[in-house]
Amino acid sequence: MALITVKDLSLRYGANTVLRHVNLSIEPGEIVTIVGPNGSGKTSLLRAIIGATSPLAGRITLQPGLKIGYVPQKLHIDPTLPITVERFMRLTNHVTRQDCANALETAGVPDLLKRQMSQLSGGQFQRVLLAGALINRPDILLLDEATQGLDQPGSAAFYQQIETVRRDTGCAILMISHELHVVMSASDRVICLNGHVCCEGSPAVVASAPEYRALFGTGTGGALALYRHDHDHNHDHSHDHGADSQEAAE
Repeated sequence: MALITVKDLSLRYGANTVLRHVNLSIEPGEIVTIVGPNGSGKTSLLRAIIGATSPLAGRITLQPGLKIGYVPQKLHIDPTLPITVERFMRLTNHVTRQDCANALETAGVPDLLKRQMSQLSGGQFQRVLLAGALINRPDILLLDEATQGLDQPGSAAFYQQIETVRRDTGCAILMISHELHVVMSASDRVICLNGHVCCEGSPAVVASAPEYRALFGTGTGGALALYRHDHDHNHDHSHDHGADSQEAAE
């Protein structure tokens, strides 16, 4: 049974319909990435799934007892607030210190338990948010552009950690990302959204779809080149050049 099933979902804010007749499902253990231009309804879809927004029409069905971990796009904490990572993680969770330590280890930052939140780098802060989402051992993680504001090495390391989390915990991942080259190397399935589902499938299938090319233009070649480079170990010059072009386009 699918963890999450979205059937004929439409969503409106005021007079603006942001999603129309969206259908998708997320299976256990898979990594699915949603891509699309700004204003395409990506965050609105995640908000609807977690119950923060009510649909205009359609239905969202969650597997009975489904546990969801959510990593927001950004979270602001007053830098003058004296709060440790452990205390931050326990604010909204009835968990033990060991639970916090285990979640931080899964998120790849086992040494941050006693660190002040104000002392964390951007990458460490996002790992703590990831640990907070993992602390109750979710069946699926939802990530809303969780690497926004990180530099490229920090972003790449975060996505590598996501793959490790999936491997070690077996949880599914549904994430929004604007980093097309990462999407192509880290996802089992890609959903291209622009108010509706334009196309979906494996990264290679989506990258060659006319709807995807119409939205992302010449960046497609680079994204697919890097995907092939990672998965087929093809080191020819044209693929390397394509990956460079993708990075330049972003």
